[in-house]
Amino acid sequence: MTRVNRRVVLARRPEGLPTGADLRLEEETVGALSDGHVRVAVEHLSIDAFIRTILDESSYHPSVAIGSPVTAFGVGRVVESNAKELAPGDAVRGPLFAQTLATLPAFMLEKVDADRAPLTAYLGVLGLTSGVTAYVGVRDVGAVKPGDTFVVSGAAGGVGSLAGQIARIDGARVIGIAGGPHKVRHLVEELGFDAAIDYKHEDVDSRLRELAPEGIDVFFDNVGGELLDVVLDQIRVGARVVICGAISQYHGDFSSGVRGPALYLRLAERNARMEGFAINACPERQPEAAAALADWLARGEIRLHEHVEHGIEHFGRTLGLLFTGDHLGKLLLAV
Repeated sequence: MTRVNRRVVLARRPEGLPTGADLRLEEETVGALSDGHVRVAVEHLSIDAFIRTILDESSYHPSVAIGSPVTAFGVGRVVESNAKELAPGDAVRGPLFAQTLATLPAFMLEKVDADRAPLTAYLGVLGLTSGVTAYVGVRDVGAVKPGDTFVVSGAAGGVGSLAGQIARIDGARVIGIAGGPHKVRHLVEELGFDAAIDYKHEDVDSRLRELAPEGIDVFFDNVGGELLDVVLDQIRVGARVVICGAISQYHGDFSSGVRGPALYLRLAERNARMEGFAINACPERQPEAAAALADWLARGEIRLHEHVEHGIEHFGRTLGLLFTGDHLGKLLLAV
């Protein structure tokens, strides 16, 4: 049986957000499977901020080579197998790349239970780059405790909305920062945040002083840039600042650096700490996180809206939505 794979490859290094000339859609006929390999029909891809960073030559994560398929985590089902661990029909997740048909060694894939949760949940609430990241950031790095005032930026995205809900479960008073009145309503009315600030239409500095007059105990930052300084100016003694990401800085050449905080001395003045983390450096915490997230999901204590775009040919445009803010919740591409 002849199978054709459609894949998105890096045509050139982008300047700013990728354009149509930066990414190229290719078709290839796939060959016979090697020993220990499986072939997966990709169903959904997780659209994550790290994807933009790996398009640059200088990147914390391994950079995509020119002419190679773009890295992305995904879920799908095995359609061919030459490995004893996986059989046709098995649901799996892993680094499936931006393509419709992934051929990989079986050890790179994790079998998942599609009866336990929808497959897309394994990229969102139960996903490494969303739910597990939020869990470790809140509990290990932020060390949230009951009564804390917890502020999260990028609060209506996949990581931010889950981080806020986990902090709420842990007894914090949660304030989200997001862009647009519909996102603010979603955070408060559907996810149970105590308050939310629309940075597009409100002055974040003054609204934070109004909502948290005694200061901020934990800031979970997904945005960076000027917003980080606004919050640093309002942290309390002993505060914890969690650096999860800096999506406001992901538009250019990383070799030239990114804008850091000007008010970093607030950390010393208030005996506070700022700590960054990368989830791939915390493998020992992932089983606990996955178990807790699955339990909360089953009991309806957390939820995550899914924004789904369609078609592998729209991969580049969908990635752009992550940076323009024209999505709500977890951004996915159905290929």
